[in-house]
Amino acid sequence: MQNSVTDLAVEAWPIERVRPYEGNPRIIPEAAIKKVAASIETYGWRQPLVVDKEGVLVVGHARLLAAKRLGLTHVPVHVAADLTPEQARAYRLADNRTGEESRWNPDALDFELRELGAVGFDLKLAGFDPVELPGEPPQFETVSFDAVKPLDEKKAVACPNCGHRFQPS
Repeated sequence: MQNSVTDLAVEAWPIERVRPYEGNPRIIPEAAIKKVAASIETYGWRQPLVVDKEGVLVVGHARLLAAKRLGLTHVPVHVAADLTPEQARAYRLADNRTGEESRWNPDALDFELRELGAVGFDLKLAGFDPVELPGEPPQFETVSFDAVKPLDEKKAVACPNCGHRFQPS
């Protein structure tokens, strides 16, 4: 291990000083940004952003976007000055990939969510939408078949490769 927990210094940086990594291979959907923003508002900052010695973001792209969405002017930052550029790139990937390796224990998750729900806790603040909650069927709006329009209208389509436009038959 290259450093110890005593080396984990956290600084408050102006948000504009943190530079997102241009080649970030993760796509961060709007729903994720909203959930992270709600988490920061509810629980405060519990994980700093991690940047390299040049101020380029290594870990925390979603948190940075959420902080901007919230209009924050400063963010907690750990400068991983000891990482080589290659290590920073690998850590950026590993931090995201390792979370994908875990999965939920459905019984334990069900218990935790039900316990929180029983005391009136807003489960959205735990990152779960109502349709994701175990044991609760999703609620759908009833629509009359008379309200659904037939798909008779055919529009011209463009080939995404060559751009040729054609009318489907």
